[in-house]
Amino acid sequence: MVVGVGVDLVSIGRIERAYRRRPQRFIERIFSPAEIALLLPRRPLFSAMAARFAAKEAVLKALGCGVGPVSWREVEIIAVKGRQPQVRLSGNAARLAAARGIGRVLLSLTHESPFAGAVAVACHERSPER
Repeated sequence: MVVGVGVDLVSIGRIERAYRRRPQRFIERIFSPAEIALLLPRRPLFSAMAARFAAKEAVLKALGCGVGPVSWREVEIIAVKGRQPQVRLSGNAARLAAARGIGRVLLSLTHESPFAGAVAVACHERSPER
């Protein structure tokens, strides 16, 4: 059963500008070490980075909270090339999801310059695969 849906669209150029201003600070504020390890080898980097940023926003919207009570790094987007992206929640994000009965977040990412986008669907309990 669907609990919440979130969608986000971000300018790839905006993410690139934020990264170029303070690369280390930006990447460590937004992404977890696991995400950074998967993200930095990607090309084109800024399209992939923007899609994951949009995904984090979409997940927060699906959880019903926005960025305030949850940090960026508490929502991990683990997207291995060629596989469906996975969402891992920790800290306040995991507590909020548990309180709302959310057992799974489905995610779809896309990017076509100049934009990247994502849609997230928060579901009660893990439903069987079809």
